[in-house]
Amino acid sequence: MYVEKRRIGSNVKYYLVHSYREKGKVRKIRKYMGQNLPKHELEETGNNAKKHILGLLEELKTEIFLFTLTKSQISKLNKYDKKIKIIHFDQRQWQIFKEEFVYNTNAIEGSAINREEVPEILHKQRVSEAEELETRGVAKAVEYIRSTKDDLSIDLIKKLHKICFKGSKNFAGQIRKVEVAVMNSRGEILHQGVPFLQLNSALKDMVSWHKENKSKFRPLVLAAIIHNQFEYIHPFQDGNGRVGRLLLNFILLKNEYPPISIALENSMEYYRTLQEYQKNQNLKPTIEFLVWQYRKTLNKVTTKKNR
Repeated sequence: MYVEKRRIGSNVKYYLVHSYREKGKVRKIRKYMGQNLPKHELEETGNNAKKHILGLLEELKTEIFLFTLTKSQISKLNKYDKKIKIIHFDQRQWQIFKEEFVYNTNAIEGSAINREEVPEILHKQRVSEAEELETRGVAKAVEYIRSTKDDLSIDLIKKLHKICFKGSKNFAGQIRKVEVAVMNSRGEILHQGVPFLQLNSALKDMVSWHKENKSKFRPLVLAAIIHNQFEYIHPFQDGNGRVGRLLLNFILLKNEYPPISIALENSMEYYRTLQEYQKNQNLKPTIEFLVWQYRKTLNKVTTKKNR
């Protein structure tokens, strides 16, 4: 903050000014302090003006990559947290969750392996087919996010990709060096990934944002933001959906929340919420969808009988 003087004739008006950057543009807040102020009065009114500006800054919007949220909007989103039940899985429930997650997250991406085959593949001594390797890989990645003490980082993101796709993709764990696009069945582009020359910068921004802003959001909202932004960036040549859903659960588990398995039968609604984030800067549909999937996951994991 600094004092700005405006001379009008023989008079001098004093303003306290604060500059900040929003969406790449420099903005300023000015607070009028008075006219022709002596030094002691200028100091006193300057302190009052500073308190006023700090109060305004509290209500300024928090930047969320593609858009911004006010303190009030953040508070409303955080209230969705109350709609979910926080429980801790026992070992049997973790096994059920892992199998559900592995099946659904791979099936959403087109895997032909059915739910009943997953336990058998996970217990095989050796697998060689690409889809079986990815079934095993995603299961290992679930165990990794469950046990790791690491914080969110680019290295963690690359490690998750490598765990998932080692042996099935020759670019496992490598940030892409090509452009990618998500298309629908008619060949129409639904989303263009961040240009590959900007990927490192985009991922660094996401990691830095998480570190600086995570205390403002409840875990469910924070996980949704990181997941959606990761999908927007699309840093890998393939496998972004699976790594993104692992990151969603990484954030939840890091905050001692149970994980979510997004069901295959709800994948169209899932994609719609991603589109709302990317096209309309609307996070609310994702939060509401995740609450729904949370309840489905917990119901399936906690009520399923032993085989």
